[in-house]
Amino acid sequence: MSAPLSLVRVSASYGSRKALADVSASFPAGKVVGLVGPNGAGKTTLLRAALGFVPPSAGVVEVLGLPRAHWSREALARTIAYLPQGAEAHWPVAARRLVALGRLPHGAPLRSLNASDISAVDEALSRCDATAFAARRMDELSAGERARVLLARALATQAPVLLADEPAAHLDPAHQLHLMELLREEAGRGAAIVVTMHDLTLAARFCDGLIVLKDGRAIASGEAQTVLSDAVLAEAFGVAALQLSAGGAQTLPVIPWRRL
Repeated sequence: MSAPLSLVRVSASYGSRKALADVSASFPAGKVVGLVGPNGAGKTTLLRAALGFVPPSAGVVEVLGLPRAHWSREALARTIAYLPQGAEAHWPVAARRLVALGRLPHGAPLRSLNASDISAVDEALSRCDATAFAARRMDELSAGERARVLLARALATQAPVLLADEPAAHLDPAHQLHLMELLREEAGRGAAIVVTMHDLTLAARFCDGLIVLKDGRAIASGEAQTVLSDAVLAEAFGVAALQLSAGGAQTLPVIPWRRL
């Protein structure tokens, strides 16, 4: 059975600058896969290429076993939920109403929400710990509160694939942990989760697999124990890291400690 989302030797460019070079990756159902790498490595471009926002110059993106070009925009919107990097919403609109936008791919434009939509919106707000401020306007919320509402909008789509680009950037530590728990929970429901991250500790703890990108190329992939080796950290980030010990078990070299 094919993965819900796959990239086969995909390359992509912005003008004359190549942002992805011959990248192949498979994102299976029920798994959280993290994309890590330095700034400009191609993490966001990989997500945008998967969505068709950046047309690949070579290679194929497959969604549920079919080339993405075979999908209509409406069907793709029901299949892939996207939480973009730095997503903001300072509009004078109630948070609950914004979350309801995640249900648009499931019906005709401008239709009223049905019982299934209302249930999906309520559940998404609850899971993201955002019910308490659902009636408040987005331009009255803190950055962290807005981030939780935007995640709720993505979850409300109930898509089999979720792409999240640096979703933890504006969250406090407790809500960062909650976010990663939500992504794991969504994977437990059968979704394929792809998340870009800079926090290697969170990536190692919560992701089933990691792909390390540098200069548009995938230089390592697999389980965190293999991927976050001293050699890969040095090559990708130019850093040495400390070993963590949690609960008496030796874990991973995931705390950047000094530049090389």
